[in-house]
Amino acid sequence: MVWSEHIYVMLLSHEKFSTFTIKQIADTKTKIAGLYSLSLDSVEAVNSVMIDGVKAGGIEPNEMRDYGFMQQRTIEDFDGYTWEMFYMDMSKLQTAQPNG
Repeated sequence: MVWSEHIYVMLLSHEKFSTFTIKQIADTKTKIAGLYSLSLDSVEAVNSVMIDGVKAGGIEPNEMRDYGFMQQRTIEDFDGYTWEMFYMDMSKLQTAQPNG
C-alpha cells in the first residue's frame, strides 16, 4: 500500500510474512509489539482513514483524542497491530498550554 511519496506499507498474510523471518509471529491481539503512527493532512483525512479501516475489519479501541493542536485516533487492524492516525495543526502548537 502506498501511503505517501516516502512511505510504503506491506500488508501480508501470516504465511507470506513468515518467509521474511525465522522468529515466531507475535500474538498482537493479546500483546503489543509496537505503535505505528501516521501523520495526515487534515482531521477529515484522519476520519476517512478510520472509517475505511473499520470497514476493512479494524476496531477503534478508544475515542478520538483532541489536544487542541493535534487530533489523534487509534485503530487496531485485524491482527491486533495498533495504528495511530493523527493530524497536527502546527499553527496551534505554539499557543497550546500544558494542563496542570
